Amino acid sequence: MNELNERDALRADVYRLLARLLREAPDASLLDWLSGLEIEQDGTVLAERWAALVTAAGETTVDVLERAHFRHLVGVVQGDITPYASWYRNGELMDAALVALRRDLKALGFQRAEHTRDPEDHLAALCEVMAMLIETRSPAEARFFMMHLAPWAAHCLADLGRVDTPFHAHLGLLGQTFMEVESRRLEAESSEDPVRIVEP
Repeated sequence: MNELNERDALRADVYRLLARLLREAPDASLLDWLSGLEIEQDGTVLAERWAALVTAAGETTVDVLERAHFRHLVGVVQGDITPYASWYRNGELMDAALVALRRDLKALGFQRAEHTRDPEDHLAALCEVMAMLIETRSPAEARFFMMHLAPWAAHCLADLGRVDTPFHAHLGLLGQTFMEVESRRLEAESSEDPVRIVEP
């Protein structure tokens, strides 16, 4: 199998980075890597938001981000943001969106990791699935995105973009813009797919 082209390899990397930072705070090595990134300013909003995240990474510490991650994305009961598809799409956890997702993940051959306590519709898990679909050149990539991320992910990340920790706010804004770019690109591909996942 030929290697991924540069664009798709980068897309998979961005999904994996979003997944990592939505699931847990960055450790020292990841924070150092982020703060040292050189962003080519090409006039796009996406480049601006990358640059803002890089700047924020250089102005914070691991300890600050560990506390902020718990407050914003975990919480004692729930955090400022509840990054689950069922919450954003149905208004409560463990609802119809999760049932539909589990059916589609099973059809694609994905299984929930035994060590995780999070339901499969956590945004980090969906980003990880997208990275794997891209890397395996799955024909289901566009359809999966339009069914399970397009309806809510940008909204969730926009909400994260309003928290009071600059790093997490800039992560949210970057993620929002990335999802919006993905949606515009994948919508056309999804409509051309001869196999459609439909609600029962």
